[in-house]
Formats: sequence, C-alpha cells, structure tokens
Amino acid sequence: MNEDRLPRAWLIVGVLWVVAALNYLDRIMITTMRDSLTQAVPMTDAQFGLLTSVFLWVYGLLSPFAGFLADRFNRSRLIVFSLLVWSVLTWLTGHARSFEELIVVRALMGLSEAAYLPAALALIADYHRGSTRSLATGIHMTGLSVGTGLAGIGGWVAQRHGWSAAFDVFGIFGIAYAVVLWFVLRDPAERQGTQTESQPPRLGKALASLFSSGSFWLLLTFWGLLALAGWAVMGWMPTFFKEQFKLDQGAAGISATSFLAVAMFAGKLFGGAWADRWSRVNDRARILMPAIGLFIAAPATLMLANTSVLAVAIAGLCVYGFTRVFSDANLMPILCQVADSRYRATGYGVLNMFSCLVGGVTVYLGGVLRDAHLNVSTLFMAAAAGMLVCGVLMTCVKPQSK
Repeated sequence: MNEDRLPRAWLIVGVLWVVAALNYLDRIMITTMRDSLTQAVPMTDAQFGLLTSVFLWVYGLLSPFAGFLADRFNRSRLIVFSLLVWSVLTWLTGHARSFEELIVVRALMGLSEAAYLPAALALIADYHRGSTRSLATGIHMTGLSVGTGLAGIGGWVAQRHGWSAAFDVFGIFGIAYAVVLWFVLRDPAERQGTQTESQPPRLGKALASLFSSGSFWLLLTFWGLLALAGWAVMGWMPTFFKEQFKLDQGAAGISATSFLAVAMFAGKLFGGAWADRWSRVNDRARILMPAIGLFIAAPATLMLANTSVLAVAIAGLCVYGFTRVFSDANLMPILCQVADSRYRATGYGVLNMFSCLVGGVTVYLGGVLRDAHLNVSTLFMAAAAGMLVCGVLMTCVKPQSK
C-alpha cells in the first residue's frame, strides 16, 4: 500500500497543523495588545516596533542553520524541542517587567521558532512522497493562516484580563502539547535507517549542493521577489481601503483582512489538491501551478488598485488571495524536485531567510515611499508587476529529482 495513503501520514499533518497555528499565534500576538503592553512596560513606538523587528531578524538569519539541523538530526525531536522552547518563552514574555527583558525573550523566540517550519515541511514531505504532497503541505500551511487570525485573541484577552494572561494560556498549552507530541511524532522508519547508515550531512556541502543548481537560484529569486510583492499588498491594504473608499479604521481593517484570510485559506487547499491531481500526468505540475496562480493574481491586483467600487476591490482582493498562495502549498514539493533529498530543510531555511530579509526591507521602504506621498495604488501596481516576473521565473524551473 502506498505510504501516502497510510493514516499515519495524515496524522502527522494533523498534529503539526496545531503547532503551525501556535507558531504564528505566539509570534504575532504581541502586536495586537500595544496599548495594554506599553501601559504596563513603558516604551516608545520605535521600541515597540523593535520587538517585532528583532524577532524577524533573528528568525530569518538563523533559518538556514535551523534547516540544516533538521537535515542533520531527527526532525521530529527538533520540532518538539522547538515547540517546547518557544512555548516556555511565550510564558516568560508575559512575566517580563522591562523592555530589555522583552527584547531578549523575543530574540530567543526568533531562534527557537526558526527551527520549526523547515523541519515540519521536510517531515511532511518524508511521509507524503507521491500524489498527496502538495495537499498535505497546503493543509499544514492553513494552520499558519489560522494562527495569524487567532492572534487577535491576544488583544481581546489583554483588554479584559491584563496583557500577560494570553501569554500564560498559550505558553502553558504549548508546553503541554509538546509533551503529547513527544509520544506521537516520529520520523519515518526509512529515514531513521538512512541517518544511521549514511554519512551525516555537512552544512558546507549542503549549501554548495543547493547553490550549484540553477533552479534553486530561480526559486530563491522567486521567493524573495514574491515576498516583496506580498508584503507590499498585505501591509498597505488597510490604508488603501481607508483612503480609497473613505472607510473608518475598523471597517478598513476588516475589509482588508477578513476576506483575504478566507480566500488564502481556500487557495492553499485548492492549490495543493489541484497540483497533486495534475502531477499524476505532468511532472511539472507543481512548478506550473504557482506560475498560473500569479498570472491570475497580478491582474486581480491591478483591478483592485484602479477601481472606485468597493465590491470590485474586494473581489480583486479575494482573487489575489486565492491564487497567490498556490505558491505556499507547492514551494516545498518543488524544492523536493530540484534539490538533493538530504538538504530539503536546509534549502527551505535559505529561502525562508531571504524572504524574511526582503520582507523587512519592503515594510521599511513602503513607509519611506508613503512619507514621500506616493499613492498606495502605485505600490500595488508595482507589486503586480513583480508577481508577473515571479510567474515567468517559475516557468523556467526544471525538475531534477523526484
């Protein structure tokens, strides 16, 4: 019987889905309780922003090394250790009493969370080897979307029970879940055997192997450019709705995020399922699926950037969100086709690092351009052009291995 069909392969996706949701919930929650936090721990707006920036810098810079650890050692144990450490740090965040303590905890959280995503996606790829790989990845990635959406609970809890309460609840839950995972999560038997018999991967050899592939360079450029376009759209969408359609802050925020979240959730599932179905007859299906999605997302972005009708803008936003995330469901499966199987997690860590660094620069440059009174619509049109370039780049990727 094909291993893709075994219940354990889907059990792995299910238990990791919860970890994925916690991964994003724990990291983003602090941004939803600004007023409560700054009243309890005095800090400037710049310092509050630095809490997120420090996390992102550490997370991004250490992602390649964290990915290498997932290739070098047992992926399951690394995931459990990562969850346990960042959950303890989440709990400690709620007990910090100075800005200095908060910044240290956030930096350490960036380090511990960096180990999760490359290891989790590589483990899912280990279990799902055939025509379920993209769907399994897409389902897991919806956990990140749900975690992002649930992060708003932090602000609600902070307003009613104090800013530290949510960190206590989710920190303790994560610690307990890590204990459960210790008994449930396992690497597949054949990978354990391979680790025992073969020479352990070396970081230098892993990087040399990855960067010797022209397709990996294309993926790196693609993922960085897509991060630039994605941050430009998501970061400035609430401002666009507020200015273009004269909405108040609350209505603009809901319009910009709720429709997008639902569309992206559905797109990850569809993009994964359809790529799997198509891959049965075309070995480039997983490569072409993100390209097709971006060729649709780009004109949808142009449509929302140039309309004066709110319903049309929301429709364009939904189409963008639905098709843009075909890439999320298929990036690791594509990496499995172009990189040595020994270095999948390392490769994803490198892609993740570049995406984070580009995303951070994009957020900053967006603010600079806004200070220069550049219209948000112009930013969106530039993002649409970037998505078209990304789509072309993806069509040039060639599968090298199954």
